Amino acid sequence: MTPQILRAEDRAPAPWSNGGGVTSEVAVHPTGASTDDFVWRVSVADVARGGPFSAFPGVDRIITVADGPGVALTVDGASHVMDASYEPFALSGDAVTECRLLGGPVVAFNVMARRAEMAARVRVVRSDTAVRPVAGTHVLAIVLDGAAVLRGASVRLGCLDAVLLSDGDCVSFGVEGVLAIVDFVARPGG
Repeated sequence: MTPQILRAEDRAPAPWSNGGGVTSEVAVHPTGASTDDFVWRVSVADVARGGPFSAFPGVDRIITVADGPGVALTVDGASHVMDASYEPFALSGDAVTECRLLGGPVVAFNVMARRAEMAARVRVVRSDTAVRPVAGTHVLAIVLDGAAVLRGASVRLGCLDAVLLSDGDCVSFGVEGVLAIVDFVARPGG
């Protein structure tokens, strides 16, 4: 397969139902799935104000602050301060979650996976790396800061541009900033 380039400029932002920000879908599986029937979903959100998170029963979430002063989350009563960029935080979509901004708007990178079907992992890299998805997996790489170059293809990715890879793809990235790599692995029986 050929890696699929997903440019930030091609995304259409949509407002949140609670009015606290806007989200732009980076990729979803299966293609065209809604928030009710995705297996996995990746998005970037501009968070303008604090408030409650939408509930996603049966979904595992990973949130990473990509820009801004950070957030304080209260997840089922437990406080977690995310005051540093590029540190993924995993939580359950079933949890009652409130968000408070730490001094201003933030850009958040969001990964969601239906836990009965798929497991997701986010790792952040700041140096050159190679990625080769194993059979039955998907990998999404997104530039959170700076740029990256797909070596061999001579494709330059700017901030928030992404690449979706499937088994059979093998790419090498020249990283000139911060790259998040998301691995999606099917759960047995999922």
